[in-house]
Amino acid sequence: MKFCSNCGDPVVRRIPPGDNLPRYVCDACSTIHYQNPRMVVGCIPEWEGRILLCRRAIEPRHGYWTLPAGFMENEETLAQAALRETLEEANARVELHDVYSVLSVPHVSQVHVFYRARLLDLDFRPGAESLEVRLFEEAEVPWDQLAFRTVTTTLRRYYADRRNGGFRLHTEDIR
Repeated sequence: MKFCSNCGDPVVRRIPPGDNLPRYVCDACSTIHYQNPRMVVGCIPEWEGRILLCRRAIEPRHGYWTLPAGFMENEETLAQAALRETLEEANARVELHDVYSVLSVPHVSQVHVFYRARLLDLDFRPGAESLEVRLFEEAEVPWDQLAFRTVTTTLRRYYADRRNGGFRLHTEDIR
């Protein structure tokens, strides 16, 4: 950040009085610009034991497979974000179940949240950000072509829980 979004003057990075972390501060109007982690929200859409994955048409990781997910928008709930991203990336309609995984990714200042979900029908197709969307059995998942560690971690936990006969919430730090 170079300029204040409030008045346009240059900002400096320093610890403001009463704080303990460096922030961008505008000396002209005294605005403190807080920057917080971004939320990535999605789901694990299942149909008769198979999981819907999307092959990315955008960077980062163009051509790699992922669960439908993306950045949460302002004024949106977690559930609304998961539903919207699934519709945008796979043109798929789902019924959300419980939150399944919450993964902190501090090196990129993100938190990834995935819901368990059930596809409502087989009427899905690639959205603007996907080259291809497809249902995969566990043995068919292209593990070496998954786009992000959060997706790999979530899917590995999901399949293990399914084999063990019960799902639980998973929280983890991805470093």
